[in-house]
Amino acid sequence: MNYEESLMVKASWYYYFENMTQQAIADRLSISRIRVIRLLEAARQNGIIQFRLRSDGMGLMEQSRDLMEKYHLKDVFLIPEVRDDGHPNESIARAGAMYIADRLDDNACINVGYGDTLSRTLNYLATMVETPVTCISLTGGVSYYLPNTQSHVFNARLYLMPAPLLASSQEMAAAMRGESSVSEIIRMSELSSFTLVGIGAMTDNATIVKSGLLSQNDYVYLKLNHAVGDVLCHFLDRDGNLIKTPIEDRLISTPLERLKQMNNVIGLAAGSEKTEAIRAVLRGGYLDALITDEATARKLLEEDA
Repeated sequence: MNYEESLMVKASWYYYFENMTQQAIADRLSISRIRVIRLLEAARQNGIIQFRLRSDGMGLMEQSRDLMEKYHLKDVFLIPEVRDDGHPNESIARAGAMYIADRLDDNACINVGYGDTLSRTLNYLATMVETPVTCISLTGGVSYYLPNTQSHVFNARLYLMPAPLLASSQEMAAAMRGESSVSEIIRMSELSSFTLVGIGAMTDNATIVKSGLLSQNDYVYLKLNHAVGDVLCHFLDRDGNLIKTPIEDRLISTPLERLKQMNNVIGLAAGSEKTEAIRAVLRGGYLDALITDEATARKLLEEDA
């Protein structure tokens, strides 16, 4: 531990455990109060101090129970409603990391799907755990799983599918799926304790569109085929059925039937624009648990449109 880290630990201990004021800490350490504030913020960002809320105090238990009953889920984890000007992906990612960190055994493996929320969750989780967590990708597209370069602490071992998410042709995709390096990752995923997946909506700001993976023409084509959202980049109709298109044939991703067989499949998504997509994934029976916010939960409990 270097000098700066030592100061972070001391400042955090005095502030959070000894209930000392920032000025008192400054006097104790012979530094300025501004320096103490910066040390506390750095300690939070680097995972030296971590904040967790009791899961049994999050959201409304009645909503959770009703969602579990309606969609035959094993668990629902609700966070307070995210404001309209907030960032639901960020809030859901934090909640997902806390949920997994509280349940992860030593040497456990987790499967991680594609998407912005999942990328954020992986970064948060890797700063929360004391020992490295093993993460296995469920899709191709190596760059989508790499850690945020701003993360100073990253306790994760990544096993990535060495292939693009979308191949140039159906024949190329079939050849890549047959590669031993890809099939080995698929076999590893069958041993994981948890499986984390995001849920994408059919909106212009969807990750799959912003990343350039799909063109605007692809997006329009999928909507014309009644797609309402995707999970692991498999596009679904409102009832959760897979939509078969040429795009699906070029995809290098864990099949939905295999997803249903995995342990503790947890969906992470929230926001009014994603409600229809979340409902489709729930109707399809792809999840064991859902992490979302109270506003989204209320909409999911309303009569189906």
